[in-house]
Amino acid sequence: MDIVKDILLAASLCADCFAVALCASVSMSGVKWKEVMRIALIFAVIQTSLLFVGWAFGDFIARYIIKIVSYVGMLLLVFVGGSMIKEAFSDEDPRNLSGLRNIVIAGIADSIDALAVGISMSMAGRGLSGMWVPVVAVFVITAFSVVLGIKGGSFIGSRSGRPAAVIGGIVLICLGINIPLGLF
Repeated sequence: MDIVKDILLAASLCADCFAVALCASVSMSGVKWKEVMRIALIFAVIQTSLLFVGWAFGDFIARYIIKIVSYVGMLLLVFVGGSMIKEAFSDEDPRNLSGLRNIVIAGIADSIDALAVGISMSMAGRGLSGMWVPVVAVFVITAFSVVLGIKGGSFIGSRSGRPAAVIGGIVLICLGINIPLGLF
């Protein structure tokens, strides 16, 4: 039964990865599979790493760092969303999720919840041997959700253009604001 719970937990952690990938990729028309897989791998490594770091340093992080980290995550997503909106009205080529910097920023901002879940797992007494299922599940489901999000966002963006990029940017800003406030 714990395996099912861990897989459901991983799926819930990765829902926002899908949303970010979908929204941020609307300006990426004709994205190649190699690039999609690279982005998915980066997101999966970051999400999985933050889950494990949260578990490994649970008590310390819970006491001192988690309050600051949620605001950093908010600022990063607001930055990426604002960049998307700015680029939608710019003559420059959009670079959302196509530059390594933007991929890493979005991946970290999107994985703050994995850090918090790792902390809670540590504080609940989950040992190292109990971490292999959630770590593998988070990695696989994150990669899959990002691939689906990028392909879906690219498809939507190629049909809708600027409005899709603006809406995607607004959604990312809302997701960022939600991190510390927990509104939705």
